[in-house]
Amino acid sequence: MNFDKTYVLDIASKLLSIDSPSGYTQHAISFLQEEAEKLGYPTSRNEKGNLFIHVEGLHHDRTIGVSAHTDTLGLMVRSIKADGKLAVTDVGGPILPTLDGEYCIIHTREGKTYSGTILSTSPAAHVYPDASTLARDLDHLEVRIDEIVESKEDVQKLGINNGDFIAYDPKVQITKSGFVKSRFLDDKISASLLFGVLKQLRDDSIKPMQDTIFIMSTYEEVGHGASNLPKQINELLAVDMGCIGSDLSCTEYDVSICAKDSRGPYDYDMTNKLIKLAKEQKLQYAVDIYPMYGSDVSAAMAGGNNIRGALIGPGVHASHGMERTHYQGIENTMKLVFAYICQ
Repeated sequence: MNFDKTYVLDIASKLLSIDSPSGYTQHAISFLQEEAEKLGYPTSRNEKGNLFIHVEGLHHDRTIGVSAHTDTLGLMVRSIKADGKLAVTDVGGPILPTLDGEYCIIHTREGKTYSGTILSTSPAAHVYPDASTLARDLDHLEVRIDEIVESKEDVQKLGINNGDFIAYDPKVQITKSGFVKSRFLDDKISASLLFGVLKQLRDDSIKPMQDTIFIMSTYEEVGHGASNLPKQINELLAVDMGCIGSDLSCTEYDVSICAKDSRGPYDYDMTNKLIKLAKEQKLQYAVDIYPMYGSDVSAAMAGGNNIRGALIGPGVHASHGMERTHYQGIENTMKLVFAYICQ
């Protein structure tokens, strides 16, 4: 199976560049909905903004869901300081020390945007004795706005207020050696590879075995992305980043199959089928336990959906920080998704 590498990486580059912290995903979802419809698939959304891409299967007795999430980590304006800088609160769980020095965009509720920089409250080595030692946490990070502001009132005149979203620079790079480096590969790289699967189905006029709904969820990073599924879905395969590090087996070149995460084990039969398919397809794969992790399957289970669920994804290094994966891991994941829905 030869997936369109150029297409997948182009979708990834475009999607990664669209700001979409949890709660502010409308632009990313609109981009993916337009792309799905260009491929010829009918789409719909639910009230919380999740996108559903409907793919007719050969059989109609069961419906499979395949999900990825488009929401990312981010920040929000907590308050405006007297000197015109912004205090922040986190959206999701970013590794806060990695944000010191990052460029960002403030999105106001009126649709205005302003650039800025996330900095420590002791940002200058020539001024502050604790510049290199001060904790990089929410109480000691702030946003310096790229506008002439010297007071809280100056900032408010710009239309910036408490509760405005702050998205930080993803720093997207795709190297000649096949690495994809960017923040928010969790989980935009999975959404992108699912579009590679959708394009392959379209190009080769292949139908999955069962009716299949591809789900692009919007609140996964805050715990309730796929909590409410279309009632016809019987099983859900979440495609999310594979964990790398500690005693885990996964690398950036593998498709990771998660047997258990922090919320418990995944469906035994589904996981066995995924392992069997990975072996039959001669894929680079790893089976791992994710100790500090939850997925759209977890959210769906907690939401009372009567489903079984499993989790796979390309290995991603340095999750919630400066993330990286390799096209080999992306391709292995596409091949496993394709095999799962078509066999």
